[in-house]
Amino acid sequence: MYRRRMTVLQEFVAALSSGRIQVVDLTAPLSDQTPILGLPEQFGQTWPFQLSEISRYDDRGPAWYWNNFSTGEHTGTHFDAPVHWVTGQQGADVSQVPVSQLIAPAVVIDHAADASDNSDFLLEVEHVKAWEAEHGALPTGGWLLYRTGWDAYGDDPERYANAGRTPGISVECARWLAEESPIQGVGVETVGTDAGAAHSFDPPFPCHSFLLGQDKYGLTQLRNLAQLPATGAVVIAGPLPIVSGSGSPCRVLALVER
Repeated sequence: MYRRRMTVLQEFVAALSSGRIQVVDLTAPLSDQTPILGLPEQFGQTWPFQLSEISRYDDRGPAWYWNNFSTGEHTGTHFDAPVHWVTGQQGADVSQVPVSQLIAPAVVIDHAADASDNSDFLLEVEHVKAWEAEHGALPTGGWLLYRTGWDAYGDDPERYANAGRTPGISVECARWLAEESPIQGVGVETVGTDAGAAHSFDPPFPCHSFLLGQDKYGLTQLRNLAQLPATGAVVIAGPLPIVSGSGSPCRVLALVER
């Protein structure tokens, strides 16, 4: 008996149902305990996440429960759009990011052991080139996900901030990733894409400066990168399409073949 061949999407759904493709949630829970980036007092500050109840099956609304919420665009697991930084101010806001770029291949560079020994550990170009020598070239239009093990501290804001000593990416590596590599962006487990000490770098905050200035993107406060292979994952990053927004909290999922 003739059986019609499954379409690509039907095969994909079947692989999800069978567990051949696993969905890994890379998103941190969003609550009033979510760590936020504090700036020096002279600068404007982001709002921590807060829920304000509208009604909960009561006289304010007998059959429904819902809330207002307030927070900054760059709270929790979030997406940095080019317009977030002065070097990318002519670039896309978060609503203008092409939807085709919200689903992209991803690789994981794992330096959790180095960051465990040195909270100020920086990813260098030679680390990336050594990774490429073992695993192949970085994916064109994909994500470089940088694992440092920092997600282990995500439920402890003080330890997560670590008095400004958190791992990151060197100036030279940030410039190389922005200007010479084929990736579309970088994802990290820390509060921002830059190292905790990056305010003192030259230029300051090089990941923001170089990557966003080259119309590339950032993903921050990721979790569960340890569950991903070095190559082969596909990331779905879903920010809110905030018109004129510099970024947005987002749900980030990874698809992994098992």
